[in-house]
Amino acid sequence: MFGYIRPNREELKVRELEDYQAMYCGLCQVMGKRCGFTARMLLNYDFTFLAMLLSPPERRPSTCMRRCPAKLFLRKKCTCASGPWLEAAADESVILSYWKVRDSIEDGGFWERIGARTLSLLLRRGYRRAAAARPEFDREVCRQLETLRRLEKSDTPSLDRTADTFARILQAAAPKTENEAEDRALGQLLYHVGRWIYLIDAWDDLQEDVSAGRYNPIHARFGGREEAEQEYLRTTLLHSRNLALSAFALLNRGCWEPVLGNILCLGMPMVEEMVFRGCWKQMKRRTILGVDSGRSQQR
Repeated sequence: MFGYIRPNREELKVRELEDYQAMYCGLCQVMGKRCGFTARMLLNYDFTFLAMLLSPPERRPSTCMRRCPAKLFLRKKCTCASGPWLEAAADESVILSYWKVRDSIEDGGFWERIGARTLSLLLRRGYRRAAAARPEFDREVCRQLETLRRLEKSDTPSLDRTADTFARILQAAAPKTENEAEDRALGQLLYHVGRWIYLIDAWDDLQEDVSAGRYNPIHARFGGREEAEQEYLRTTLLHSRNLALSAFALLNRGCWEPVLGNILCLGMPMVEEMVFRGCWKQMKRRTILGVDSGRSQQR
């Protein structure tokens, strides 16, 4: 998946960073328990963000010590205890990842298609479990990805139509509750974060897509006029971040508010700048959960 939604670690307090890592590890544990070991390979910063948004506004999350499958011979790690919000984030992460993998079978090159077919087979059982638990989200992902596929095949020059289609997927990730006002604010926050993800990913892949002859909404809109592309894109990305922040101001997320605020105010601009500078993919190759993103930006 994407992995653009992450905090600026240098600006987090020790306690906040520990809670964030516990949520990350908790999501990994729940994905493995609900959808199988292969699903853990899809562990994603973006859905860690979703899990924090969906979690109850507690003072501190309930935690337990669990063995990490990637580091079996080290001591156990502090992990958020399973809850409905982690289960929702885990299921939705697997559903969206599965359909994105299926999408790669149609759009990728020869070797990419082989890898995507293999991964989709490994994920199929876990996907079916997740889809059975979240049928409405599964249907919405299928519907929006099919709409996005049609727009891409028509080579549409509209950034807004393609970005809107993807944004609706993330908007649908928030389960409905009895609090209509909070549901609306959460939906708007996720919509604009989803729109930001789609556009920053389009810029990040621009050169690769053009070289491979694949559709890219930015190239379709501007046709290679780099200066116009970047100026327009920076403006619309800032607009999406501001609207996400406005929606976030209407929510109460208790102990998670400092981390979520860090991601929206510092982490997303940091990642955005790295993508525009062309050093994001290089940093991602080196990144494990403990990497110091703030220092990477300063290099």
